[in-house]
Amino acid sequence: MNSQFLIGYNDKDTFLHRLSGSTKLIGFIAFSIIGMVTYDTRFLIGILVFSLVLFKISQINIKEVSLILKLIIVFAALNLLMVYVFAPGYGMTIYGTQHMIWRNPENYFNLSWEELFYIFNLFLKYTFAVPLALIFLITTNPSEFAASLNKIGIPYKTSYAVEIALRYIPNVQRDYRTISLAQQARGYEISKKAKFWPRVIGNAQIVLPLIFTSLDRIEVISQAMELRRFGRDKKRTWYMEKNFKKSDYLSLIVIFIIVLVGVMLFGVNGGRFWNPFK
Repeated sequence: MNSQFLIGYNDKDTFLHRLSGSTKLIGFIAFSIIGMVTYDTRFLIGILVFSLVLFKISQINIKEVSLILKLIIVFAALNLLMVYVFAPGYGMTIYGTQHMIWRNPENYFNLSWEELFYIFNLFLKYTFAVPLALIFLITTNPSEFAASLNKIGIPYKTSYAVEIALRYIPNVQRDYRTISLAQQARGYEISKKAKFWPRVIGNAQIVLPLIFTSLDRIEVISQAMELRRFGRDKKRTWYMEKNFKKSDYLSLIVIFIIVLVGVMLFGVNGGRFWNPFK
């Protein structure tokens, strides 16, 4: 099994890999907040393009994240469908106009350009954050990230918990693939060749024991750290800590400018929504 297909930190020599974990964390949180609050389509498209450019710079192999992308697409499509089913006229309520595409005789499930525009904005909100989250996960060393969390004021116990969680992501994937291949070697087909429901049942039989095994590992690690008197002192030093460099300060300036543009658009639009129908 090739480790390059495991989702986790992948050490490469790129601009994003060299940035401090604190810088990437601040950027991810800032973009996520402003992107979730605003409904300005122009701004959302802008940060989506920006995140895709960063994704290209990070040199992440699309095969590494194909499974996650497929799951996100499925859940996003389902969520957008439910938005339309439960509130088909919400877009017209927001934008205050009605430009109908199709009208139902029962006066429900009417389809308007306002509703499509609102759903499109939701789609942009889902998609722009995905490349940023993957960049943050794959380009940040868990140990260096824990040091960065502590550097910005988060207690080091919490920072260690986050680090351990990030380190377990590729381990759990590796164990899952090992068990899956072992099952297939014994003649129990759960690959893409099998039908849908046998695959679901077979994967569930692997995932559930794997979760309990991971919980046992966490308990072992907790006991080992307690035996070494972890948490005795209020502060600690970090071997992987990175100081801010010129590239970090420049990146923070760019982040601040982009967020400032998003905030200024609230005043230009008279609120969170950009209304092209008026």
